[in-house]
Amino acid sequence: MVSSYFTYDKPKVIQALRYHFISRREIKVLMIFVNVFAILSAALFFFKKISPLAFLISSALWFVLMVLFWFILPQVIYAKANTFKDRFRAELSADEFAIENERGRKGWEWPSFSTWMESPHFFHLYFNSRSFFIVPKDAFEGEDVHEARRLITAKIKK
Repeated sequence: MVSSYFTYDKPKVIQALRYHFISRREIKVLMIFVNVFAILSAALFFFKKISPLAFLISSALWFVLMVLFWFILPQVIYAKANTFKDRFRAELSADEFAIENERGRKGWEWPSFSTWMESPHFFHLYFNSRSFFIVPKDAFEGEDVHEARRLITAKIKK
């Protein structure tokens, strides 16, 4: 199955990068830890066990981390990656996943991918925990998106 040529829509890519970061285990653990720390500091401040400055610092830490993971990090990754500025076509077959553009073609056999994830607008195909490729769902017409999902599900463990 071959998709039509696609380009990346910046707001959708930013959202996909947020999904990527928030789904990472270490980010989840860090966010839980920071939220528990913020709740604990609020409780300690309420019971007058810590000073307002300590509560302000813990609140600022929470705010900075949320802004970093939700806004800054996805924007920086988008700006640095030339991939999102190019025009591609995806090819999914029983043997491999391939992308091509005007300059060439690169294919990977399905076992090259360690896992995959689906977000509202993309299929995220992971080579490892830090290296992945996102394929827009709207690159596939009609029922082809369901066929792509079926093929990805059959070839890559989740």
